[in-house]
Amino acid sequence: MPEAAWQAPAAIILAAGRGERMRPLTDACPKPLLPVRGQPLMQWHARALAAAGVRRIVINTGWLGGQIRQWARAQAPGGAGGIQRPPGLPAWPELILSEEERDFGYTLETAGGIARALPRLAASSPDVFWAVAGDIHAPQFPFAAQDAARFAASGLLAHLWLVPNPPHHPAGDFALAPGGLLQAEGARHTFSAIALYRRALFEPPWCSIAPGNPQGQPAPLAPLLRRAIAAGQVSGQLYTGEWADVGTPQRLAALNA
Repeated sequence: MPEAAWQAPAAIILAAGRGERMRPLTDACPKPLLPVRGQPLMQWHARALAAAGVRRIVINTGWLGGQIRQWARAQAPGGAGGIQRPPGLPAWPELILSEEERDFGYTLETAGGIARALPRLAASSPDVFWAVAGDIHAPQFPFAAQDAARFAASGLLAHLWLVPNPPHHPAGDFALAPGGLLQAEGARHTFSAIALYRRALFEPPWCSIAPGNPQGQPAPLAPLLRRAIAAGQVSGQLYTGEWADVGTPQRLAALNA
């Protein structure tokens, strides 16, 4: 399918974490709803995804998930909080919740949460989807449909956006090989927590969790990515736009200064 005709895939905003380093701010407010420059942190992602043509956004919830449910209801047409409708957008994105705290009473970590949400993502994106952490700030990231089309055609399992290493993470996470694949060795950059994934990465043989994670198995993402990188199945690129990991009250204050 030509890139110009590619329909934007679905997306998941990862919003289940407790945000321990953000306490006491997160004692009463889930981290993705902390205000950044006048709007909740995760609303920046929702608006950008909507502007990019994404029609379904899945949000996994955990800590203080009821507040995220209220936020999601407010985004519907006629709601009180509304994601502003970008010009030319033919439809609002559908917001679907994957409520880990209701289903299991605990959160499933990143890979476990994505595996749980796969059936909801597959309803409109049978093969590839966007994933973005609800606690980062990247206001100009485009979530371009052309990037999703290229990734789908590549046959790879994941495509990660890396950023220059921030002061709090000088060692970085992954290195970029000359051909665009990620590797463990070399000059490392930091994973931005923005990625395109293929559904197969979260299914056997790469992931041992049963489809839809019915047992609520928690699982981190990093070991899964490292296995796929070692097999030459993960590509990446460097993103140099505005980006921040809003991990502490001090970083939040700096964004809002």
